[in-house]
Amino acid sequence: MNIAVMGMGLIGGSFYKAALRAGHTVRGIGHHDPVEVSDADIVLIAIPPAAVVPWIEAHAAEFKKGALVVDATGVKADICEALRKYALQDRWTFIGGHPMAGKEVAGFANSTADLYQGASMILTPYPSCGRIPLDTLEKFFKELGFGRVVITTPEHHDRMIALTSQLAHVVSSAYARDPLALEHHGYSAGSFHDMTRVALLNPDIWTDLFFDNRVALLESLDGFLARLGEYRAALAENDTAKMHELLSQGRDARLAEMAKRG
Repeated sequence: MNIAVMGMGLIGGSFYKAALRAGHTVRGIGHHDPVEVSDADIVLIAIPPAAVVPWIEAHAAEFKKGALVVDATGVKADICEALRKYALQDRWTFIGGHPMAGKEVAGFANSTADLYQGASMILTPYPSCGRIPLDTLEKFFKELGFGRVVITTPEHHDRMIALTSQLAHVVSSAYARDPLALEHHGYSAGSFHDMTRVALLNPDIWTDLFFDNRVALLESLDGFLARLGEYRAALAENDTAKMHELLSQGRDARLAEMAKRG
């Protein structure tokens, strides 16, 4: 197939390299390059969330008939609602997407053909989409190395990502800001490095993502703070039984999740 990738950063660059490796004809489009998408069967858009809708609107008339247009941003509800009209016309189809892979470093130089190996690709189609476009995309993304394609709604995606990704970045950033973290050498092992790894984020990108998903992230953050308060209360009240109970609940929840995954 002919593939066009808009955005040659880490995500777009990795799409570009993985599609080339899979044997597709691929055109990479940087921010200052001429946009040529008229022959593309699939257009992958890997640019910041605020730029997706304006870019698609600007090039809507240029997409090939029957083309599948997929974005790769970490927030779906607002983008999918703004582009809903393209689910109702028969010339080309927009489907929201989010590859669950990344690194702490950005840019094309850090992109790799195997970034998506074994990862999940989330798709948020409109109800009117039908199975044929989804079957085409599932086959394509698995050719790029993805281990699974998850189909969900934009709203459920945003609630889940607030918990599994955005909250983790908030917690990591706050943890890394403790003054004692500067003195961790000789006092830390895997736990410290696991907790601080995603604090090496791009503040421009993640600030936008947090505010684009503000309602869902606030809900996740409030829930986390309430649970964290239970641990603090047990410690402050010298309640070892309660602390043991909370730790057991956390362990059991993790074990249940692991068992569900098999």
